[in-house]
Amino acid sequence: MGQIIIEKNENGLGTILLNRPEALNSLTFDMIEAMKGALEKWQDDEAVKVVFIGSTTERALCAGGDMKMMYEAKMAEKNMDDVHRFFHLEYVLDEMVHTYEKPIVAILNGIVMGGGVGFTYGADYKIVTDQTKWAMPETKISFFPDVAASYFLNLAPGKTGRYVALTGETLAASDVIFLKAANVYVKTDDLDALINGLHETNWHEENIEETLLSIMNRHRSPIDETGKIERNLDKINVHFAHDAVEEIFTSLERDESDFAKETLNTLKSLSPISLKVTLELMKRGETMSLKESFQTDLIVAKRFLEIDDFYEGVRSVLVDKDRDPKYDYRSIEEVPNDFVQSFFNK
Repeated sequence: MGQIIIEKNENGLGTILLNRPEALNSLTFDMIEAMKGALEKWQDDEAVKVVFIGSTTERALCAGGDMKMMYEAKMAEKNMDDVHRFFHLEYVLDEMVHTYEKPIVAILNGIVMGGGVGFTYGADYKIVTDQTKWAMPETKISFFPDVAASYFLNLAPGKTGRYVALTGETLAASDVIFLKAANVYVKTDDLDALINGLHETNWHEENIEETLLSIMNRHRSPIDETGKIERNLDKINVHFAHDAVEEIFTSLERDESDFAKETLNTLKSLSPISLKVTLELMKRGETMSLKESFQTDLIVAKRFLEIDDFYEGVRSVLVDKDRDPKYDYRSIEEVPNDFVQSFFNK
């Protein structure tokens, strides 16, 4: 079996399963190309009425793009054109899911991070579970929340999108639904029954929207806890309303709460370049369309591929795993504003 399993059944269900469990389904160029190809083919295929995206492992839907591959390409002094093509194709796939004319159901079970968020965010039904670990963790590796996060995180309540983008916090189902990044909660014990329902329904004979809603309602559960973000919404809205990272730090420093101290410690451990570029991107994203967000991400991603801090971040977290990056800029105060703005120049 390949890294992507693509099937369609006689009932009208097209299935895409990620099958690279040893790498938590981290995306390669070939995986993205296979998913894009399937969606393109099914768009005009009357034999496919509904698309289902899932994983062959319970541990993860997708841990994101294969950043380790990019690090290895750089260390081997390979031409980075292939890496540029990776980002371009990834964003084309993500945008296709957002604009797809047939319903897409995605199960966000286990680890769903970065690129995994990207290619499922546009799905009609985004199902989270009690095992979901959802994040846009790019600031931890001196990158930035791409895949149009500057568009969709700005749709989240208050300033919570900025909080998620800057901290890279890993979230459970309750907060993912609060952020509007998912719309159905299903307990893992009920997942198989829901998936079987998708496979066994004859979509050729059903009212598709009504039947999908019925299946979701049959298997969904209420969320019985308030997530960390919702609990701290007032604090997030105060601290992350500031338009400079230095001001966010100062605001958090004045707050004696455990939440503020923990958040400040997290931010101080992250790449100063990432924090500054990410906040600038989130501010710009407030007025950008989805398409403009993807276009901007491509410009910013190529710029990050030119700086040493990105590879140092990947090395410290994903390669050597010593969590001790030696960044060019050691504090946010050291990062010049014109350097930050240079990430947005074509």
